Order: sequence, then C-alpha cells, then structure tokens
Amino acid sequence: MPEFVRRIPEGDNREREVCAECGHVAYQNPKIVVGSVVAADDGRVLLCRRAIEPRYGFWTLPAGFLELGETVEEGAKREAFEEAQARIQIDGILGVFSISRIGQVHMMFLARFAPGQDGPLFAAGDESLEVALFPWERIPRNELAFPTVRWALEAWRRIGAGTLGVPASNPAEDPRGTSRAGARPVEISS
Repeated sequence: MPEFVRRIPEGDNREREVCAECGHVAYQNPKIVVGSVVAADDGRVLLCRRAIEPRYGFWTLPAGFLELGETVEEGAKREAFEEAQARIQIDGILGVFSISRIGQVHMMFLARFAPGQDGPLFAAGDESLEVALFPWERIPRNELAFPTVRWALEAWRRIGAGTLGVPASNPAEDPRGTSRAGARPVEISS
C-alpha cells in the first residue's frame, strides 16, 4: 500500500495527502447532506425521531447523505422515503447551510406530500423510531438533533405560505457552522 504524506502540491495553496510514490493527491472535500421540510396542507411539519447515532432519539427532518449518481432533489426524495416512508414533491431550495467543523454542506428543500393521496401518508422507516406531524407551536424544540434542523425550520416559518426567495443560510451567530448540537439549548423563535 502506498504511503501518503502531507504537503502542499505544486500549484496548490493547501496542505493535502499526497502519494509519496506517484504524487496522486487524495482530496478531502465536504460531504453533501440533502433533506426537506415537508409541510402538510394544514401547516404541520414532518419530523422523524432518530433510531441511529449520532443523536439517537432526537427529532430531525428527513435528511441524509447524497449518494453518487443522484441529483440533490432525488436524494431528498429518497431520504424522505427511507426515513418516513413519505412520497414528496419538492417546491424549491429552502436553505443551504455550511457545517465547516465536520466538512458538510446541508441543502434543505421545501416540500409537500405528493399529490394523489388521501392525506399525508408516512410511517417510520429503518432509521426512525417514530415519525409525526407537528404544528409550529408543538415542535419539540429542546429535542432537535442538529442546528441545521432548527435553522431550516426557522427558514420555513419565515416564509410561511409565501413564495421561496433566496435560500436561507447560516445564521449570523454561526456563519461557519462551528456550533455543536447540544452545546447550548436549541431554541426556535416563536
């Protein structure tokens, strides 16, 4: 197995892992997480209680890592089905959030349950203990798994039934996404 060393490759300005034998650069780039705020016609939002780590037992939006060969929209739809057995229709990008401390970019969509169903259909998938629809005032704010869940829900609340404009981004108090979940109480403004 070739040995990799840390050095700045020619023409670059960052230290990287480089193969000592052939010079191949092993780039490490952020991972993309895709998900959605799925709103029912009555204004309730779909949340999933996590059955996996990290943050087992905490509530989240249906979201997960984008797979190779998927568009971001396909990934968000797949995650909604895997985690909540929900078929969704995407309305647009709600927010793009940078989590630099763990090398992730979260793309959150605004979505609704797919038409042609008798009301919202959903059930817990393999990665969820339970799923439920919550009105804004009953969202379990102190049990949200990640800061981006709170940020996406706040962006959804701001637009209400309005049209999507420029996607939301990191809040001013955490522009690089360096805060950890659970480091401070998770609050969503009322």
